[in-house]
Amino acid sequence: MVRSFYKAESAAVLKPALARLKKAAVRADGRYVVGSPGVEVSAVAAKPGVDLVVMGSHGRSAFKGLLFGSVTNTVLASCTTPVLLVRGSAAPTKDSLTVGIALDGSEYGLATLRYVTRHPTLFGASPRFFLIHVVPDYTMRFVPGLGDARLLVSSPQQILHAQVGQFDNVIVPARRLIGSAGLVVTEVCLVGNSAGDEIAAFATRTGLDLLALGSRGRGALKSLVLGSVATRVAERCKVPLLLIRQKSGV
Repeated sequence: MVRSFYKAESAAVLKPALARLKKAAVRADGRYVVGSPGVEVSAVAAKPGVDLVVMGSHGRSAFKGLLFGSVTNTVLASCTTPVLLVRGSAAPTKDSLTVGIALDGSEYGLATLRYVTRHPTLFGASPRFFLIHVVPDYTMRFVPGLGDARLLVSSPQQILHAQVGQFDNVIVPARRLIGSAGLVVTEVCLVGNSAGDEIAAFATRTGLDLLALGSRGRGALKSLVLGSVATRVAERCKVPLLLIRQKSGV
């Protein structure tokens, strides 16, 4: 009786999905496993032969995910296979995608770029890429004890010099990877003190088809305490997200 129940419940989900894939001429097989969804998805994804996990996300914040539980949070925290999160935006109909690649200077950012350069056909015949980095807004700083007062802490020239230097430190290694892959990209320097908010806003404003970024795979509680750009982007961005969990040397 239990096995029959599992089979019937799974068929209600898998059959429509398989029928839709077949109609789109996509080869697919269906299977089900029993257990906690996030844990089981991560376990299956870790097996040889799995290159990408594709799943939907409600876009809950880290705190809500912690309160209500989130399959997505569990997968992101424990799965090292690249994950594509689809957030409800319409599927692109064009042959080549417009892709943003968020870089923060870490090994995880370079791993994301390396993944893109090694799998260019995932994005169509002639994809368009944006290399995105967010530099801090040094022009104004909050001064404790002065309420809402903000004071200029450096000259405009010093601020620009610092921002350009930080941008170059992140982008120069990326240029070498892009050059060896022969991809044509546009470099984007955003300014703001919340990288996640700035990246999400750019993705929406530019009409990106996909946003790729690295993730350290923090759990919901750690994201809540420590902050996570990937978590913030996932909260606010409706653009599909490709999250890469490997480091650049892997």
